[in-house]
Amino acid sequence: MKDLKNKVALITGGSKGIGYGVALSLMKQGVNVAITSRDEARAKEAAKDLEKAAKSSAKALGVKADVRKYDSQQAAVKQVLSEFGQLDIVVANAGLGHFGSIEELTPEQWQETIDTNLSGVFYTIKSSLEALKKSEGYFISISSLAGTNFFAGGSAYNASKFGVTGFTQAVMLDLRAHNIKVSTIMPGSVSTNFNGNEPDSSDAWKIQIEDIGELVVDLVKMNERTLPSKIEVRPTMPPSK
Repeated sequence: MKDLKNKVALITGGSKGIGYGVALSLMKQGVNVAITSRDEARAKEAAKDLEKAAKSSAKALGVKADVRKYDSQQAAVKQVLSEFGQLDIVVANAGLGHFGSIEELTPEQWQETIDTNLSGVFYTIKSSLEALKKSEGYFISISSLAGTNFFAGGSAYNASKFGVTGFTQAVMLDLRAHNIKVSTIMPGSVSTNFNGNEPDSSDAWKIQIEDIGELVVDLVKMNERTLPSKIEVRPTMPPSK
């Protein structure tokens, strides 16, 4: 996809954080984007903000959807196709984290983590598969360095991201025959409000959301013969411990 103008992207959890950064970077390349959120008002407001910030002819569509529900993801894809007529790029980004010792982790927290971070990726690719076959498009999941590196208090999050990494790599092998590219991006510390804190100057050392956005643009513009299937991304210089 060397020329991205008028391509169409669906980004789950795109109203803030990494998803928003990816949407903005794609729109600057002329890509029309649909961003999802469980909060419809937030999705629509973020879409308006994206159109102002992108300063391009690209359009943004805010869609209410819940990645934990297959029918909700199917409806989101249907809405994107109705609005734009095609789907070329899908970024499965929506995620959350519950952290704490296994002694403290509740069954409800476990289920929400797995449903959102892992099953949500499955529902997203499953819902968009036929559209991506038609466009010979690109599917990207946002995993984490926690998808290969475990840590205390991270049992649910580690399990979900280990799953995303393995799932996406298997899907990559499944879909090559359809000329669909599949990659997973595994960021380390990113400056977002993931843990409930708004980013500030103390986060300057972290990966910024626009950095992940630029990486997505680089991936989808890469020569068709080459596929970076799994990309680990780290801050260049984290603080000394």
